[in-house]
Amino acid sequence: MANLFARIMVAGLFLVLLPVFAGAVSYPVSEEHRLISEKSYVTIGETVYLFHSGTPDVQRLIKPNDILVVHGSRHGQTKEVGKLLVVSYLGRTYLKAEVTDGKIRHDDIAQKDGVSCLIILDSEILK
Repeated sequence: MANLFARIMVAGLFLVLLPVFAGAVSYPVSEEHRLISEKSYVTIGETVYLFHSGTPDVQRLIKPNDILVVHGSRHGQTKEVGKLLVVSYLGRTYLKAEVTDGKIRHDDIAQKDGVSCLIILDSEILK
């Protein structure tokens, strides 16, 4: 009986503290980010920037002239929305890429072989 009571108390404590921990990792969206997100999309031939972790696996798996598949959330579903051609590395944690297919939005995700990069439309945010 005491064991069951202890389990219920631990579960209850977890449920009470969960919102506190979830709130600790959230952040308010800046006005600049909101304005960039409202720029609807970029299409074939336009330049985008990719943020990545800068770890050796990214540099090993993604090279200039590679094609990355882009996934984005559209109408509540995540699906493939386009493709990018990697142009070059920009510093330690950014890539420059060109849209080769589809319509790409800010905050879509470009992927290749288990490596993911966050898409940024505006070069000003890199500064």
